Amino acid sequence: MPLYEYVCDDCGEKFEVLTARGARVACEKCGGKKVTKAFSTFATATAAAAPACADSCQNFSASGCCGGHCHHH
Repeated sequence: MPLYEYVCDDCGEKFEVLTARGARVACEKCGGKKVTKAFSTFATATAAAAPACADSCQNFSASGCCGGHCHHH
């Protein structure tokens, strides 16, 4: 089941619910049934994240792209 974010139209509370598609959702704070699904973002992680400019920077080092002086930052 997916995790959805909602905002209560009555009290403005933001909350998340793990629910099946089409299930009725009520506000966790006030119990209101008028809720709006919020647009949510997600994040991913990689094992070795490098600055986006690492491929184009000739002086990439462990301290960052060009030692932190890259014009891409």
